[in-house]
Amino acid sequence: MRSCQNCFCGRKAVGALAESTEAARRLKSQLGGEIVFARLPIVLNALKCRALLEKAQGFGRAANGMNDEAGLALALQSMPLQDHAVAALLMMSAIGKVANPAKLITAVLRIAGSSSEVAVQRVGFSPLVDAILAHAQNQVHHLTNTGAYADIDLVCRAIDRFHRLARSINAYIELSRNSRWSTVMAALIKAVSERVEPRLRELPGNLNMALRKGREGSDRVDSDLLLVALNGVYVLATVRDCRDSLGVNASFDQAWTQVGQALEIHIQRNLDALRTNPSDTVTVQRLEAVITMAEQRFNAEYAETLRRAKESAERPR
Repeated sequence: MRSCQNCFCGRKAVGALAESTEAARRLKSQLGGEIVFARLPIVLNALKCRALLEKAQGFGRAANGMNDEAGLALALQSMPLQDHAVAALLMMSAIGKVANPAKLITAVLRIAGSSSEVAVQRVGFSPLVDAILAHAQNQVHHLTNTGAYADIDLVCRAIDRFHRLARSINAYIELSRNSRWSTVMAALIKAVSERVEPRLRELPGNLNMALRKGREGSDRVDSDLLLVALNGVYVLATVRDCRDSLGVNASFDQAWTQVGQALEIHIQRNLDALRTNPSDTVTVQRLEAVITMAEQRFNAEYAETLRRAKESAERPR
């Protein structure tokens, strides 16, 4: 009821603008300017369709468990595709709950009978592709998290989410050269890559700085440096699985090789130091961090082997 009242009041206020230039000026000022005011009809339409938006989210969640492509195609066709404004809102709501957007795209291509961009547009599913692009764009600002205490889980999830969204379009739809969709996708890939690439370039240096041994008598682990390096390794592992949707191949290959080589050196160096002095807590801390990084760079089996080697080195002789 509240959303209906808000929608009615909003439309009434917009209607009054035609009668008063001063009223228009005041409303635009209250809302935050011309750009925000231009979006008002979309907001009012969303308030009007609030119940449908909740159902669209329910559809998105249900789509995650649907393996029948024909059934999913039938469900998609039940959406009000003739009303472009409403369809756009519903697709935006649904995509936010869909873990693998490629499932929806393959169902649409089944309906279209073709993988071409023109065929997707012809059957009325442009709002779905637009929604995927919008959600992909929404991942970009998450990648600005930097520093030792950045939310690296959020960064990695954003990279993975962008990959799933971008792949659902690039891998399944034959985009026309220089079309709006291909242009937007290229710009998004560039924006994401520009934020990911510095993390890859800086990682080898950060890792060596965090793991290097200090001077005799003043050796300690810098927690902030270690956290930055560990965060970088998590990003590296995420990019490994998502690199097909990014433009960072050269930087990734270099960082992947250098990090692997550096970890092997630090692993051996710290194991030797621990065998010489099993009670050295600084070496233990540093080695635990190296093993965690190795698990991401190599694999869990290798990390488990290293943990057993560490336990053996810690035993009194």
